[in-house]
Amino acid sequence: MAEIINMPRLSDTMEEGTVATWFKKVGDTVKEGDILAEIETDKATMEFEAFYEGELLHIGIQEGETAPVDSLLAIVGEKGEDISAHLSGDASEAVAPASTEDQAAPAQETTTAAATMPDNVEVITMPRLSDTMEEGTVATWLKKVGDTVNEGDILAEIETDKATMEFEAFYAGTLLHIGIQEGESAPVDSLLAIIGDKDVDVDQAIAAASASTQEAAAVVETPKAAVAAPAPAVTPIAAPLKQAAPAPVPTQNTSGRVIASPLAKKLAEERGIQIANVPGSGDGGRIVKRDIENYQGTVSGVAAMPQGIESAEEVPNNQMRKTIAKRLAASKFNAPHYYLSVEFDMENAMAFRQQYNSVPDTKISFNDIVVKATAKALKQHPQVNSRWHDDKIVKNHHVHMGVAVAVEDGLVVPVVKFADELSLPQIGAQVRDYAGRARDKKLTPAEMDGSTFTISNLGMFGIETFTSIINQPNSAILSVGAIVEKPVVKNGAIVVGHTMKLTLACDHRSVDGATGSLFLQTLKGYIENPVTMLV
Repeated sequence: MAEIINMPRLSDTMEEGTVATWFKKVGDTVKEGDILAEIETDKATMEFEAFYEGELLHIGIQEGETAPVDSLLAIVGEKGEDISAHLSGDASEAVAPASTEDQAAPAQETTTAAATMPDNVEVITMPRLSDTMEEGTVATWLKKVGDTVNEGDILAEIETDKATMEFEAFYAGTLLHIGIQEGESAPVDSLLAIIGDKDVDVDQAIAAASASTQEAAAVVETPKAAVAAPAPAVTPIAAPLKQAAPAPVPTQNTSGRVIASPLAKKLAEERGIQIANVPGSGDGGRIVKRDIENYQGTVSGVAAMPQGIESAEEVPNNQMRKTIAKRLAASKFNAPHYYLSVEFDMENAMAFRQQYNSVPDTKISFNDIVVKATAKALKQHPQVNSRWHDDKIVKNHHVHMGVAVAVEDGLVVPVVKFADELSLPQIGAQVRDYAGRARDKKLTPAEMDGSTFTISNLGMFGIETFTSIINQPNSAILSVGAIVEKPVVKNGAIVVGHTMKLTLACDHRSVDGATGSLFLQTLKGYIENPVTMLV
């Protein structure tokens, strides 16, 4: 009897899954406990076991495809069993039983043969290197076609939405094919490379890999000669570049637009090179990284720029910028924001910090005081330290403090775990370490995951007051301004004082106005009397 297998719910927040890899194909024998497929959830890629025995009669979701939880994933049953009733009339996807008309069999055999992967070949796809990564950019290839690859070798540097990370090889062999060139971007699970034995039929491997990753169109555009014979790829290119240097000819298409990779454009801009003057050696005359590195022509400077001419610059959005745009837009338009602004007296905090820093080898900042005070206040107001779901609100009783850090390409939010339990020097050391490594793109995904609340501090830039967009899935974010010297009224007299303005942005679905106000009152008590944080 046929058994229906649906897309499983492999995590508490999973709403849909993507089939990363099938380990069985239609017609294979399946035993209980066999790994049927790898399924990518919203949190991880997990192996999915078979709970039934029989023959795999039907695959409902192909590799690379995404479907909601409980969608038809596969059917397992007896060989030749009629499953048409289970397919709800979708005869085009049904596996033909023994009684099916003969003409269906050759078509299926042809398709299978065309997508057969040669032995001793491993397909490498664009990895998911962070929980929010949807596509990646190959910044640098450290291996070229024809090179020997050992397990553990660094294949490439891949730019994600959060950092540029080294990607190791998990297989040994020869690099037979590169599917994504330097500077190019592609979705997660796109064909990145193929590794195998030297004598493998590379064309067949590419065709089979492309069928499984649904990128056959990209493979068609790859010159066959370059794949079949990797040797020319390592031929020195200095001679033709030297011949072309005396009279560089702009490489343009018929519309006059310069054809160049994003990485080549970036390098040209950094080196002050007029990219239109650089001869291209890539496919169709495309200007690539090596053309910029080997260019011997004139380098333009600011002084040579013509006066009175309108100019503009196109900067391709990198993965970090794309993700910031997507996530903040979703937060702003989906979560109903409201804002609560307060002004704190900072006289006691300033005196407290001065005394604290008088201890040898100790240095804390005002930001450290705000992080500690906020963490202590959140422990008393878990509703502000919460996460909204359509059917529930999750109140976190641990405080993982996200601290927004500005970097060259945008913004990252490293997370100080259990911030309420850390001392002020421990908080300061962690924040400084994270900030430094964030600017070098050396933070790991784990160090940017799991925040329950976020602080954004622009006071160091002289900003007195501002509002922030909530860092989902948090329910609130605190915007911290600069400490300002100003006249204040104390005991009926005008005196010189120091104040700081803070603005709390809340998601009204999970944090009501009164709840946010009470939280700020508690925070005020800690910041205006910081010694109470140590009790």
